[in-house]
Amino acid sequence: MRIAIEGCGHGTLHAIYASITNTCQVQGWDGVDLLIIGGDFQAVRNSYDLNAMSVPAKYRAIGDFHEYYSGARVAPYLTLFVGGNHEASNHLWELYYGGWVAPNIYYLGAANVVNLGSLRIAGLSGIWAGYDYKKAHHERLPYGPNDVKSIYHVRELDIRKLLQVRTQVDVGISHDWPRKIEWQGDYNQLFRFKPHFKSDAQSGRLGSLAAMYVMNRLRPRWWFAAHLHCKYSAIVEFNRVADSTPLTNSTGAPYPSDGAKNVQNKNEIDLGNDTENPLLDGGASGPQAKIQNDDEIDLDMEDDVPAVSELSSQNHCSTVAQASENSNDVPSELREQLPASFARPVPASAPPVSHPEAITNETTHFLALDKCLPGRRFLQILDVDPASQATEACANPQQRLSYDKEWLAITRAFRHINPLTSPVPYDQGEPHYRPLIEAEEAWVEEHLVKTGRMVIPENFEITAPVYNPAVGLHPNEHPREYTNPQTVSFCAMLEMDNFFNASEEEREARMANAPAADSGGAGGGGRGRDFGSRGGGRGRGRGRGRGYR
Repeated sequence: MRIAIEGCGHGTLHAIYASITNTCQVQGWDGVDLLIIGGDFQAVRNSYDLNAMSVPAKYRAIGDFHEYYSGARVAPYLTLFVGGNHEASNHLWELYYGGWVAPNIYYLGAANVVNLGSLRIAGLSGIWAGYDYKKAHHERLPYGPNDVKSIYHVRELDIRKLLQVRTQVDVGISHDWPRKIEWQGDYNQLFRFKPHFKSDAQSGRLGSLAAMYVMNRLRPRWWFAAHLHCKYSAIVEFNRVADSTPLTNSTGAPYPSDGAKNVQNKNEIDLGNDTENPLLDGGASGPQAKIQNDDEIDLDMEDDVPAVSELSSQNHCSTVAQASENSNDVPSELREQLPASFARPVPASAPPVSHPEAITNETTHFLALDKCLPGRRFLQILDVDPASQATEACANPQQRLSYDKEWLAITRAFRHINPLTSPVPYDQGEPHYRPLIEAEEAWVEEHLVKTGRMVIPENFEITAPVYNPAVGLHPNEHPREYTNPQTVSFCAMLEMDNFFNASEEEREARMANAPAADSGGAGGGGRGRDFGSRGGGRGRGRGRGRGYR
């Protein structure tokens, strides 16, 4: 199966598709079976969607997507993407479980597993910010300046579901890099090209913990990411004997210091045909140079710095917690004289669980790519052979996009949890969820597999108005919230409540209490310390972001 991998989309679909066509002509191919875009896709349908995207006003652009949404163009290749940190988040919110944003362009949702033929693909959207990780998806239109940024932070509930997968997948996709992945490739070269990555990497702050958790669990043959605007490859060797995180030095030594010299991995493979942009720069492919590009935007910002009120709340909670901890320093001889009810509670812990036997792959090839600009290495063409042996229930010879039986069962097992409301129920552990999921797999087999309903229907419908140039790029109105018919259909298929629906009365009431629309770019960014990680913030924690990511 031939697949194309693109880094950040940034609304440049025309150039991306044209580059693939050009590369295939050079290779003598008639096209690719699939294009994967690693986030920052920017599915902007109209000017109002720009008010829900974290981009400062002076850098706003309507992009190419609206032409595919309106039907003026049709994507020449099946396109699959995850969400990043520069998205029309209100549009993607409609498709929490995944769905078509335009004909032949499929969004994976907050988290998902799907199949294309026998190729099994898992993905997660968003970037890492630890302070939002265990929260619900509480953001609802109209968004305030905090909402427009927190909405793209990955949430534990979505990762919890991915961590219930017990069978092999072929491809993993995230916008963020999995944390510590940089140490598995030529990190010295990476730090020469991106010197501001070094301190974050050495302090363990570079990348996403959520993506690392999922990669360690699923162990796909390939993992693709974007976000940090450079091409980087690495190889992760998983130890099947000791079920511990592989992303440490094999010797157990600390991460390399300034004087360390990394060794070329002789087992590293050529991942395929590498191209920059053959239409923009003649297709030259060589070492990535430090090119100053006038088209690139230096935002000098962190994407996930919380508002002052949130920081104040965090500091207050930290102070209270510290005071409470200090006040509990009661001598043990006195504590033993107290009734049992005064004893410190013992935190519950889930029993250890071994790695699933059906996940047998031991090597993951990681590849991150740049964004589509002249002189950048943003595109890779691969010829892949699936290793997951997708079940007959999921695979189909026509290579149409299909639901995944195990993932549908996981979704049904979690169907009683509303992802929009707090508090999010705590994780009860894999031994609790496994029998629930097994029961739901039987339901999926009976109601969907046997009735031939596993192919994802091509049921795209326009929801929001199409782009009208007369409105301009800075309307003083919030975008409206819409119920997407695809989400309605998906929830009906699985016989579960649709939490992403609301009455017009409820929506009007929220709009009536809305803050003024930030036509100047709500949530354009702030400067300050990195309270998440580079995966959630990209700078060194002091407002040193490099470019529009």
